[in-house]
Formats: sequence, structure tokens, C-alpha cells
Amino acid sequence: MIDVVNPATEEVIGSIVDSDAATVDAAVSAASAALGPWSALSPATRAGYLRALADEFEKRSDEISELVTRQNGTPISITRAMQSQVPVCYRYFASLAEKLSVEEHVTTASGDAIVLREPVGVVAAITPWNGPQPLIAWKLGPALTAGCTAVIKPAPETSLDAFVFAEIVAAAGIPEGVVNIVTGGRETGAALVAHPGVHKVAFTGSTVAGKAIAAECAKQLKHVTLELGGKSAGILLDDVDLDAFRPLVLSACSPNTGQTCRALTRVLAPASRYDEVVDLLAATMTGIPQGDPLDPTVFFGPLVNATQRERVESYIELGKAEGAEMVIGGGRPFERGYYVAPTIFRGVTNDMRIAREEIFGPVLTVMPYQTVDEAVAIANDSEYGLGGGVFSPDRERATAVARRIVTGSVGVNTSTLPIETPFGGVKNSGIGRELGPQSVDAYLEYKTIFRA
Repeated sequence: MIDVVNPATEEVIGSIVDSDAATVDAAVSAASAALGPWSALSPATRAGYLRALADEFEKRSDEISELVTRQNGTPISITRAMQSQVPVCYRYFASLAEKLSVEEHVTTASGDAIVLREPVGVVAAITPWNGPQPLIAWKLGPALTAGCTAVIKPAPETSLDAFVFAEIVAAAGIPEGVVNIVTGGRETGAALVAHPGVHKVAFTGSTVAGKAIAAECAKQLKHVTLELGGKSAGILLDDVDLDAFRPLVLSACSPNTGQTCRALTRVLAPASRYDEVVDLLAATMTGIPQGDPLDPTVFFGPLVNATQRERVESYIELGKAEGAEMVIGGGRPFERGYYVAPTIFRGVTNDMRIAREEIFGPVLTVMPYQTVDEAVAIANDSEYGLGGGVFSPDRERATAVARRIVTGSVGVNTSTLPIETPFGGVKNSGIGRELGPQSVDAYLEYKTIFRA
């Protein structure tokens, strides 16, 4: 058994089974048995199940929100906002299912052909602790749309809400075996990835784990989608309206107490306004309430566990040792709970480890630039390429800069990620895309029947 700990109180609030290979095999077998009947349903029929799933999720959204907050420390206002998007996501994929054509007739030079869209098979969906239910939806939505069945392996830190989700799946009337859940740690995940009955793996998590998964998938030539780490840059152009940028500091630069892969933790400020930007960030971050994540007025909570807190604290010490100046933060604001105070470093150069490595906590680095070309060069000088942001009242000018950033997605004057467009990374930030109509393709195989 694995204990589930509330990071705000350090108290055990539950436990989960650390599933062995036999349990994984049973889940994959159930998914395999359900694959034929599920894939035989019309896409429109599957859309109906997705809409039912959305409806049932909405009924228990508040319950799941509180449970997630108690498991991972995400402030409840943020958790509720995240859960509110889950039914939206399932309904979006239902709309795609209703438009999905399972075959296409093509006229060829020698006759004609039929191009079939068929489900790839059994999908392993492995999700992290920082956004458990939305990231399940990002994988399960397109999988069910395409006619695949799934085995979900949530993070051990946030597996209690998966039991509620299993009840939601049943209440939606989804046939037995179509959606399966196994809990456990790394060995459980490794057994699932390596199982020969799994045809595709969809994973969100660290780059280190993603590379190990990619290696195993390569051995078996399995389909794989990887959404991995990031060290994204937010470029403030020299005409930036700081009053307009202020409300975006939390959602763009340090959402979920900095525990979000696409957070803009490298803030690039024009040298002519560097002090002004640093002062604004410091004042804004200091003014964001930190405390009990179940308090709806709190927007900075604890880190997910003691290990993560130690990791973040080690980077804060490293930043000071590298010669960066700590403007705010750096300490533990409360005696109990895995809290780290929001921290900002100035005087940072892009060769420092705090500017290059993913910290995954409420730590921002602020770097000056002289020209837009230099800002773009700094943004692109990274092993990661997941997110990015450009901020300027001149929307077209900001868009022109965004086009030059080597990354999977860039927000212009916003941090809101649209589900109608593909999301994913380049370089060490991953392979493939989730969301948007393009995401369904990752769960399909194409078969061609050509005729004389």
C-alpha cells in the first residue's frame, strides 16, 4: 500500500494499492476484451457516452475538487476552475466524434481506394499529480473518440479522485472494460508501459520518465505521446503595459504554486525597464495570499510533498550560490505543510542552472535583454520547448515575436490555453500533441484498401 498525504497538513488521508504486474495484466486484458465491441460502435454513439461522462462529472465536480486539493495542495479556487474544464473537454471530443469519418473513398490513377480510420487499440494513459482529472480528459477524450479502450494509471499522490472517477464512468453507462484504472508507483507504470497488450502510451510527466517510456515504446514500436517538462520564457516587450500584465503574473508565471509544466518561469524584461518589471513581479507575488489551500481566498498553496519542497529549496540555494540576487522569498512561511515562499531572482544569466533547469515551484528568474533579437535568442537557448508568452499592447508585433520562439505553444497577452488547438512540446518537452482535432489522429491507425 502507498499512503496519500495532505501536503498542507502532512497528515495521511488515505492509501492506495501499489498494483503488481498481475493486476496490470488483468486491467489490460479487460481493455482488450472490450476493444472490439467499443470500436464497433459508431462514432456518434461513442459521442453520446462522452456527453454522459461530462454530465456525470459535473455532478461530482465539487467533490473531486476538494479531494484533489487535499491530495496535492492546489488552492481550491484553482482546482474548481480546472475541474470545470473537464466536462467542457469531454463535450469537445464528443463534438469531434460526431464529425469523425471512419472511411474515405479516394479516386486513384489505377482505380479507387478506401482509407479506413481504425482505433490504435488499448491505450495506457499515465497522468501526473498536478492536474489529474484534466490530464486524464486530455487523453481519454480522444482515445474514446477514436474507438480505443484505456487503462489509466494516475500518480500515486493523486489517486483517491480516480476512485470517484471510476464511479462517474459507471454512472455514464460506459461499457465495462472500456475504461480501467490501476493505482501504484513507478513499477506499476513500468509494467503498464511494457505490457504487450498496450498499443499506445500517452504520458504527462518529467522528461527523465518520458525518455524511459519512449525507450520502452521504441523496443516494441508502440505509439507514444509525451508531454514533458518545460522552462518557458515570457518576453515582455519594451512597450508592455505592466498594469495589464499584473493580473497574469499568477496564471502565466506561477500557476498552481509554480507546479505547472508550461509556467513562464523565465521572465525576460527589456533592460530599460528591468527594475520596473522586477518591482512589479515582487509586489505582485508578495501580495498573493499563501496558506490553507481549502481557503478560497488563497492562491499559493504548499508543494506536493517533502521531496518536491527539498528540490525547490535546493535550487533556491543554488541560485544564491550562482550569484543571482534573491529579491523575495526563499524560506518556509509556515511550520507545518510543505510550503515554500514565492521566490524571485534578479541578476540572472541564462547559463545559470536556475535559468536552465525545471524547478517546478514558485521560483521566477528575471533576465534583462537589450534587443528583441537577444530576447528571442535567450528564449530559444533552452533544452525545453513547451510553452512561451509575449506581452505587448501591439498584438501583431507580439505575434511576430511569438512566431520566432521554438516551442510548442505561445500565448500573446494571455495564459488561457484553448482546448480547440493542439498542445505539446518540442525538444526535451515531448513528442506529439494533445487537444485540438489533431490529437485524435494519435489514437488512429490508417488502413488503405486499393482496388483496380
